[in-house]
Amino acid sequence: MTEFPNESDDSRKSTDSTDESTLSHNDQPSVDSVEDIPDVEPEQATPTYRDDPKSDKSAMIKKALLVLFVLIALGVIAYGLYTSNQSSEPDVITLQGQMQMQQTSIAAKVPGRIAQIMVTEGDEVTAGQQLIEMDSPEINAKINQAQAGKQMAQSQLDKAENGARPQEIAQAKAAWQANKAASDLAENTYQRVNRLYEEGLMARQKRDEAYAQYLATQDQTEAARLQYDLAMEGTRSEDKSAATAQVAQVDAQLDEALAAKEEANLKSPIAGIVDNVIVSAGEVIGQGVPLLTLVNTNDQWVVLNVTETYLNQFAIGQQFTGTIPALSSADKPYSKLFTVYATSTLSDFATWRPTNNDDGFDVRTFEVKARPSKPDARIRSGMSVIVRINPTLANQSQE
Repeated sequence: MTEFPNESDDSRKSTDSTDESTLSHNDQPSVDSVEDIPDVEPEQATPTYRDDPKSDKSAMIKKALLVLFVLIALGVIAYGLYTSNQSSEPDVITLQGQMQMQQTSIAAKVPGRIAQIMVTEGDEVTAGQQLIEMDSPEINAKINQAQAGKQMAQSQLDKAENGARPQEIAQAKAAWQANKAASDLAENTYQRVNRLYEEGLMARQKRDEAYAQYLATQDQTEAARLQYDLAMEGTRSEDKSAATAQVAQVDAQLDEALAAKEEANLKSPIAGIVDNVIVSAGEVIGQGVPLLTLVNTNDQWVVLNVTETYLNQFAIGQQFTGTIPALSSADKPYSKLFTVYATSTLSDFATWRPTNNDDGFDVRTFEVKARPSKPDARIRSGMSVIVRINPTLANQSQE
């Protein structure tokens, strides 16, 4: 049996070095080795601090990425500022206008009830075509009254122009002759009574009575003769003029009633398209109430609001091209040539720049109206018109 205490110090040192070597390779001491050196106390290991190369490399990569990110951000900001300065003035200015057409409101001049509406929205109508028929008993009564008055006035005029009838002339002549005969008899009677009075055979009273009768018959004879002369001459010119004026007055009343009836049957004053029907059949409407609206497709124009900076490109008589998106397709835009015919300033200011002597003054906005070179029946009021202009032309003109 081997005795460990008798071994020398060198052999102990050798054993300790062997044990350390074994621990370094196996990371864990074996049980047999510990049992072999029970009397030796293990020394406490001192920790050693070493720099990890992997950790240093990761930190350097993070720093490099951070620097790269900052450089990229600065580059993007610089590029944005550069492009903003370069594109402060757009190459093309886009204006949006609106198409308009002449609208006519059809209203009733007389009150009444709508009997029938003869058109619908979207129908094409011609000038003079009947649109609405109205029922007005009051107008019919006025027409009948005027016609009766005209007949009475016309009969008076005919009587004045034709004069007395032959029977009336003969009657007047017979009355004159009868009165003349009575006057002759009264004259003869007076002469006989007067002779008897002069001879003293007749009283003066009888003579005076015979004389008065003679004078009365003479007056009646003269009146009958004048009636006969009037019958022969006919009506005076003044009476004829009065009768003619009465007929004209009644004719005017009849024309007024007929015109009211004509206005009740509303007709189109222009050729165009029915844009809106406001009322329905059976409604009672008053005077001047709009019933429907018509648009004239041949009277079209576009309205643009243009600042005076670019107004030089919209002078009177100048032409430009506009695109109508409502009539355009994806592969074929619908464009028309417009000619400016009117410009007028708007009542409000469009403030584009502050009022300052250094920066410039406020810019006024003008309303520009232009007609298409050829009207199109497909165009409707309210359709947008896109107009693109070159701002450099305005700048060159100002220079």
